[in-house]
Amino acid sequence: MANGGPVEHGYPHLDTVRDAVTALYRRLSHDTVHRFATSVAPVDVAFCDTDDLHLGAQRVARELVRHFRLPDARMIVGFREMEHAANVELTAGPEYFIELNDRFRTHRRDIGAALAHEIMHVFLHRVDLAFPGTRDNEILTDTATTYLGAGWLLLDAYREDASSSQKLGYLTPEEFGYVLAKRALLFGEDPSTWFTSAQAYTAYVKGRERAWLDERQPPLTAAGWAGRRRYARDRRHAQEAAAAPASVAAARAPYAFVPEGPGPLRVTFACPTCLQRIRVPVRGRVRARCGLCRTVLECDT
Repeated sequence: MANGGPVEHGYPHLDTVRDAVTALYRRLSHDTVHRFATSVAPVDVAFCDTDDLHLGAQRVARELVRHFRLPDARMIVGFREMEHAANVELTAGPEYFIELNDRFRTHRRDIGAALAHEIMHVFLHRVDLAFPGTRDNEILTDTATTYLGAGWLLLDAYREDASSSQKLGYLTPEEFGYVLAKRALLFGEDPSTWFTSAQAYTAYVKGRERAWLDERQPPLTAAGWAGRRRYARDRRHAQEAAAAPASVAAARAPYAFVPEGPGPLRVTFACPTCLQRIRVPVRGRVRARCGLCRTVLECDT
């Protein structure tokens, strides 16, 4: 939690974020991910200053438990002084104790954001999905919260001006925007109307541009002229070096060419939806179907 301190920007965790999206699909399956096609509605997690603190927190927690489909989980929410925004005790259940930072006593509209992250910890614990190391596991939790429909709350808790700042979660604002845009592309949502923070909306727009870029990378047919030209040059170099034993990847390119012995040259690239690596033959127009997320991709290899 950044509380008055500097807020990190950009995409320093993007590789881990992408790994987290792929891991969600692998652990949950395409069908399960699509059960979360509707995001948490702002009205369902609204919290005003006139609401009773503890009753209101329990109400929001119940709504998030319902959203994440944890019907037999009961969240008991308390408040205390601590360094971090919140903490949850992961046990066998069905009761889980969540502690929120005392600052939420007076910043009640952000209680839903803090609870969403902690309840996602419970969700991931139950499905036995984790990354090694605290940092990567927290990035996984932020990514899963956002991709499964509640992370817009975490981004909306980001506020920054010349004299103060606040941000919840381990992702940067732009990384939250990136994952939120990935979800919006998948389910046809427009989360921009939900933000109460102008800074959160700006970060979403920046993240959306980065997410759109994934959809326009060669060998996808939606790639722009410059990308297609670079791809043709790299393909020619790869074909000339087809006898080499290792893959041929251009510097900073999102694709790599892989010789297949006596067979045709192949190109590998990330599926723009689940970010799993896909391998297709280099032979012109190809329609590929991702085996993980079932996205059909139009390619010109």
